[in-house]
Formats: sequence, C-alpha cells, structure tokens
Amino acid sequence: MKADRKTAFAARSALAAPHIPRWSASAPKFVVTAAPLRISFAGGGSDLPEFYRSDFGAVLSTTIDKFIYVTVKRHGALFTENYRLNYFSSEHVQRLDEIENAIIRECLRLVPLDPPLYISTVGDLPASSGLGSSSSFAVGLISALHAMRGERAPPVRIYEEAAEVEIEILKRPIGKQDHAAAAFGGLNYIRFRSDDSIALEPLNLGPHEIDHVFKNLQFFWTGITRDAGQILAEQQSNTAGKLVPDLKEIRDQAHELRNLMRDSLDMEAFGGVLDRGWQLKRGLATNITNPQIDAWYDAARAAGAWGGKLMGAGGGGFLLFVTPPELHSKVRAALRGLEEVPIAFEPTGVRLLLPPASE
Repeated sequence: MKADRKTAFAARSALAAPHIPRWSASAPKFVVTAAPLRISFAGGGSDLPEFYRSDFGAVLSTTIDKFIYVTVKRHGALFTENYRLNYFSSEHVQRLDEIENAIIRECLRLVPLDPPLYISTVGDLPASSGLGSSSSFAVGLISALHAMRGERAPPVRIYEEAAEVEIEILKRPIGKQDHAAAAFGGLNYIRFRSDDSIALEPLNLGPHEIDHVFKNLQFFWTGITRDAGQILAEQQSNTAGKLVPDLKEIRDQAHELRNLMRDSLDMEAFGGVLDRGWQLKRGLATNITNPQIDAWYDAARAAGAWGGKLMGAGGGGFLLFVTPPELHSKVRAALRGLEEVPIAFEPTGVRLLLPPASE
C-alpha cells in the first residue's frame, strides 16, 4: 500500500472511531440496511488496481432490484456470547479477533461498536454468483454500523471504507466497481483513476428509456456458484503483461456503451458490444468459462439473442442476454433447464430500512 493511501486510511479510521458512548439512550437498538446487487455490462477487470493505477479503468453498470440485507442489533443481556453472527454459517464468540467471517471482523475494527452484538445477513439471490454480493454485504454492514453509532455516513465514505476492508485489508483480488455500485446505486459510467479516486457519471435516462433497456434483457441462473478469488487472482497476475491490450479494449467498451445509451439506445448494437466483450473476457483466465457455459451461450445466440455475457469473474453464476422481446420465449426454450430470473432497475444505493428515517 502506498504511504499516502495508508495515511488516508488511518485518518478515516480515526474519524470512524471517536470515543463515544455507543449505547447511549438516543442510539437505535437495531438497524436494517439494504444494499443492491449489480449488473456490470462492460469494463469489468479494468477496475483492478493492477490495471488502473498504470492507466485508468472504466465500467458501465447498473444496480438491480435484488438486495443484500444486513441487520445489526444490540444482543440480549441473557445471552452469554458477545457476538452472535448469522450468515450462511453461524458464530457465537466472545472476542472480536475470534470472528471467522473476515468482512464482519474487519468492518467492526474499522467502525467499532461495543458488544454485545447480533449481526445477520440474507440475500435475494445466491452468493458467489457474479453480482457483487460480498461487496454489497460490506457496504450494507458499514452503513449499518455507522447508523448504530448515530452517524449518517455519505455514500462516498461507505464506498471507500467497504473497498478498504476487502481490497487493502483483506487483500482480496477484486476491483472497486462493486462497492461503488452498491453505495451509490443507479446506472453509471464509473472511471477509476490512477490515484485511486473515481469519477462517477450517472446516465440519467428517463423511465421509458430505462424500461426499453430492461425489456431487452434476459437473466438466467446457471445453478453454479464459484470462488471468484481464484479466477481474479490469475487475471490479476496476468494484468501486467499479455492482458493489457485486451483490458484496454474491454475498458473502452464501457465508453462505447455509455455513448450508445446517451444517443441511440440501439439494443442490437448494445448486445453486439456485450458479445465482443464476452469473447475477450474468455481469454483473461483459464476458468472463466467451460464447455457447458459455452453451450448455453451459443444456444441463446442461435435462438436470437444479440449478445450477452456471464456475470462477474466467470466460472458460473448468472448469464445475461440482450434479446429482442419477441424472441424471449425462443431463447427461454433454448435454455430449458435454466431458471430465468426477472430483474428491474434499482435507482438507489444502500439505504436504511429500519428504523425509519424520522426516528
């Protein structure tokens, strides 16, 4: 980590952890947050620090109406443990350093809250499916911890702290686009600068234009979950060499899609860009695709899809296709056995569900 980033992180940590009575009478007894999942249309991989710090990265993505929900509450006095955690597993521990869930442990170190605590999370869609669920969880938890402290942290702070936890502290080989999407929400062109800052440009399409985009999308669950870390670690190690030209082209496709959305909204051309991006992405790491995924993709294209991609790092998860509405049923039939999941646009980032804002 560069010295200036260490200094900035230390300053943010100090701001996040003033010595205050965290169980004051005015503090909420519990909070529930909802952080949206995202679809990345183009640019994925160029948000890795190994790439954008030597040039710049860019993605075009949108949040969807599927969420990660996080609950944080004061744990009951009759329970014996200081920390009770429920996610896909369950933990009952006494000390912070005993917590096995790395995101929970490090978020609590960054935004401290005195025990006893109960923390739980649940999602609308399976984890490890290419929609940025771990980053949405980090964003939702950071937001909840600030709320429990009586703080209303702005989206930029939530984004920075969630990315700090996963990338700088936990050293996960991921980019920053997922944290930005979950924190800010909406349909955005996001540019990642070499100094680690971002420029987020909302594409302020009207309701009819957004509806037009989503009417041409189909979303299918492959039933395969995977560890994105291994795929991204291989991609990360390749980034400094042979992958740079491909990543530049993938990055530039985000700019191309931004212009399409602002000008013509030509969804056939949009699908063509996704198809070109998918063909490039397949070469970024060895486990991004497999014969079954390729067969599903080819079947959808043969049935009339203009283009598509596998979500996230690859290896499984969700397949996204851009398909004219009149051919949706044909593509659906070609992918019989895969479950189609309806999705809609979500304009907002992480938000507090409970307690209500008026409380």
